[in-house]
Amino acid sequence: MELLPFEKTKREILVKKEAETDSSKGCNPNERIVDELIKYGVITLNKPSGPSSHQVTDYVKKILNIKKAGHGGTLDPKVTGVLPIALDKATRIVQVLLSAGKEYICLMYLHKNISEVDIRKVFEKFTGKIRQLPPKKSAVKRQERDREIYYIEVMEIDGQDVLFKIGCQAGTYIRKLVHDMGKELKVGAHMQQLVRTKAGPFSDKDMVSLHDLKDAYEFWKEGNETEIRKCIKPFEMAVEHLPKIWVFDGAVDPLCHGSDLYVPGVSKLDNKMNKDDTVAVFTLKNELISVGKAEMTTEEMLKNQKGIAVNGNKVFMERGTYDNK
Repeated sequence: MELLPFEKTKREILVKKEAETDSSKGCNPNERIVDELIKYGVITLNKPSGPSSHQVTDYVKKILNIKKAGHGGTLDPKVTGVLPIALDKATRIVQVLLSAGKEYICLMYLHKNISEVDIRKVFEKFTGKIRQLPPKKSAVKRQERDREIYYIEVMEIDGQDVLFKIGCQAGTYIRKLVHDMGKELKVGAHMQQLVRTKAGPFSDKDMVSLHDLKDAYEFWKEGNETEIRKCIKPFEMAVEHLPKIWVFDGAVDPLCHGSDLYVPGVSKLDNKMNKDDTVAVFTLKNELISVGKAEMTTEEMLKNQKGIAVNGNKVFMERGTYDNK
């Protein structure tokens, strides 16, 4: 089974100092009421073919009767599959997803017949580091840049149709990749169909449709919240691919006010954390407080008694949730 880089990293939680958490403050994300889920939730939407990612996000806002929502990584109108959507006050969490790895299943059409041996050779050549010039219609500056193809697997070859699965670095243009492979084969090729199956921690196993969401919302309004809880997950899901740190209750409110996280506030942390890693900071009830940059490795945080552990915090928890009164 092919995995994105973060999926390969098996993390272990290490305890610096055990602590209890005050049950009167905060709430385990899985125990939030539905109103709170809609305010701080994410949806793994199965984007349909036709509308733009922006239009689909607007549909979600209308269904849930909210003013804000944001999607994590644009899909072209004809492309379907995983489109993470963050709701209301969780909207900024999508920025964390933009740099996360993606997986797609693509149907490529070769413009002439060519041997299977040659096709597989080209797929091998386009694995690992590649140079790619973004297409003319793209959101980035049009200059060659390095992208990494983590894995690429030919699933089926039927004449001039080639079905393949690809795991790649964020910002890889699959349509352009197909064009470049066709050029390398000297027969030409174009992308016929594309489905995104993973965007960071979001996968097609959790996808829901716009119809599912609308029905679930109506059921909830009638008093049945089972389906809406299947559709909307706590926004903590959006940082599952990041290394994590858990802090004492007393450290939470300063973080909510924009303070750096200092080593004395750390209770538990993931292993294999490196300096400059983007890390997620949690309460002991597994609520996301903030996302920032590690200033130390795991080993240094465990050993040191002072210093900044994480800085540049992007805060998601509301001030006063863990007031220190």
